[in-house]
Amino acid sequence: MTVVRIHRYRVDAGDEGEFLARRAALIAAMRAEHPGLAEARLIRLEDGAFIDSWRWDSREQMRAALAAASTMREVGAAMSLTKDATNEDGEIVEER
Repeated sequence: MTVVRIHRYRVDAGDEGEFLARRAALIAAMRAEHPGLAEARLIRLEDGAFIDSWRWDSREQMRAALAAASTMREVGAAMSLTKDATNEDGEIVEER
């Protein structure tokens, strides 16, 4: 079953360009090491916060990637530019 992890965080305006570059490197590294990352979508909200939605082909693939995330330097590099970070996991029930 397809699952999604949704991250919400803020990035200082002066750090956005660097953050986007680090996030791209993180996504590439994650896909290289953990197949199943089907989509990563970043949304800037009106209040300046970001919603970062990562869609995985299965819960098992997502869990394996999350378990290994603490050892990936790209995770620390990208996330060091964020603040007020939260996350939630969910299962896709319906798409149209």
